[in-house]
Amino acid sequence: MEGAPPSQLTELSPRLRRVIANNGGPFTFTGTCSYIVGRGEVAIVDPGPAGDEAHLARLLDAIRGESLRHIVVTHTHRDHSPAARALKQATGAPIVGCGPHRPARPNAAQSKDRLDSGGDREHVPDLLMRQGDIISGPDWTLSAIATPGHTANHLAFALKEEKALLSGDHVMAWSTTVIAPPDGSMADYMASLQHLLTFDHVLYWPGHGGPVREPARYVRGLAAHRRRREMMVLDAVRNGAEEIDAIVEAAYPAIAPALAGAAGLSTLAHLEWLVERGEVISQSGQVSFDARYRPA
Repeated sequence: MEGAPPSQLTELSPRLRRVIANNGGPFTFTGTCSYIVGRGEVAIVDPGPAGDEAHLARLLDAIRGESLRHIVVTHTHRDHSPAARALKQATGAPIVGCGPHRPARPNAAQSKDRLDSGGDREHVPDLLMRQGDIISGPDWTLSAIATPGHTANHLAFALKEEKALLSGDHVMAWSTTVIAPPDGSMADYMASLQHLLTFDHVLYWPGHGGPVREPARYVRGLAAHRRRREMMVLDAVRNGAEEIDAIVEAAYPAIAPALAGAAGLSTLAHLEWLVERGEVISQSGQVSFDARYRPA
């Protein structure tokens, strides 16, 4: 299942089917996973990017003869949410789930030159879902779990009948999640990981890649990994690295060139949180790629 090619409909469970969009790459793995929940009366979660007519057609073909009750969006990145509008136009189904794209906080670090262009600013849901809100069909129930961090508006959706979680980009088995201010927040991300540990899900189905098995163990491992990386960032600053590139070089010594940009974004998110906690000082007073940093 993990290696299913784009556009192939894969039966994952009695209540869950998946079609992968043809947008594979360094940040999307094999492509965005769109999930069809239920039978007869269904929901589609994360329809994918704009302009992929073949993917949209495959989703529509997969539910031929069924009724689409909800178009569900986990978060507003361009590889997940834009196709919701085309799917609504084709079916009349309402768009539900996360709210409009927004920064994590009013004074969030500015990274528009790096990743903020990836935000889908046209997304407006017909129904905004919040923590604990539920949508359902005859044989399925999806409950929203607020998981900010990757984006400020990120939601995961628990499939109650299977004790499974559609985890969006919050937790993935193939890669760690990119946390990129201004819409991403490392503090929020770490809190959301802890929030997931309060549930007893047995399996995660992420926005990219194959399933996350033994999710509680995996989430604890992710949190530990982020804490180790934060210490490496802090040690780099304490050892005299002042600029983002130098901090990345020290904190990510074996990073592949294709992922250096993502490492810079996550480093900025770590620095933002360290500055908020008073452990690092931005010499300009602002957390940004152009700032210079020193230990508090």
